[in-house]
Amino acid sequence: MGINFLGITDHNATANTKSVIDAAKGTGISVFPGMELQTIEDVHVLCLFDTIEQAESMQDIVDTTLPNIANRPDYFGEQFIVDETGDFVRREERLLLTSSGLSIKAACDLVSDLKGLLIPAHINRKAFGLLPVLGFIPDELNDHQVMEISRHITPGEAMATYPFLINRTLIQGGDVHRLDEFLGVNHFLLERPSIEELKMAFDEIDRRSYKLIHPNL
Repeated sequence: MGINFLGITDHNATANTKSVIDAAKGTGISVFPGMELQTIEDVHVLCLFDTIEQAESMQDIVDTTLPNIANRPDYFGEQFIVDETGDFVRREERLLLTSSGLSIKAACDLVSDLKGLLIPAHINRKAFGLLPVLGFIPDELNDHQVMEISRHITPGEAMATYPFLINRTLIQGGDVHRLDEFLGVNHFLLERPSIEELKMAFDEIDRRSYKLIHPNL
């Protein structure tokens, strides 16, 4: 599909990131470890990092804020942790399908302290999207110019619906749960795959660049 790098952002979890990074070795695909954090406001934000250690540091803090509720596989589905071949390692026993105790502001501060990149996820989606849930962009996100729109809307449609997005940089994630859901629409010109290079591309610094090419265009 021509994909050179991707982010692994499981819901409130990073336990499978190392396995994916190990699986990608020798393939030419670079992997950003990360997490799709559900904040206390019921908003999803993508948190991307350069290293597993950074992601695990965030996990340590998120774990202290998650409700101590056991998962029910018969109702919510299994929460498997696997190795680089996809073989079973163990189950995550605590339910991950909940909100953490971290606010959007706390998440911004935490990811910044860890030198990562925070991007509000599928901001137009009714379930856990920033704009339908809150109805506005909070002040703590004023410095976060990059927003993710869902796979079911074009950038033009997003800006027509939410005019205050015109001055924002929009990316389009697939919210991928299956291989055939990859879109490959975020095109970057980078020196190397890193969080700092992504930030430079979004700001078009030193000939780095970014362009969203919607598959329906």
